[in-house]
Amino acid sequence: MTGPAPDPDPAPVSTPDLTVDGRGLLCVTLLLRLRAATAGAPPGALVHVLATDPAAPLDLPAWCHLTGHHYLGEPAPGTYALRLTAAPVPTRADAPWHRQPPS
Repeated sequence: MTGPAPDPDPAPVSTPDLTVDGRGLLCVTLLLRLRAATAGAPPGALVHVLATDPAAPLDLPAWCHLTGHHYLGEPAPGTYALRLTAAPVPTRADAPWHRQPPS
């Protein structure tokens, strides 16, 4: 299994457009918060996710791979960067680690 595709237009990851604070949360709750926070953000937005859950380095790239967002790495300890895609794969509001079923 290969990881997420690299960002086609990397930009400095030091100045995020949006920061999602998930410190102290398990990844289940972190992904719920991340999905809600990014729902109205514009394509191309740089998002920093602050997380302390030891599973975050695995779960965040996997979520980006599922949704089509670009995982950019860990610019600082406990900070994970991603760039939002223009056409993300929809996920369930109550379980953002699952694709939304077709309507």
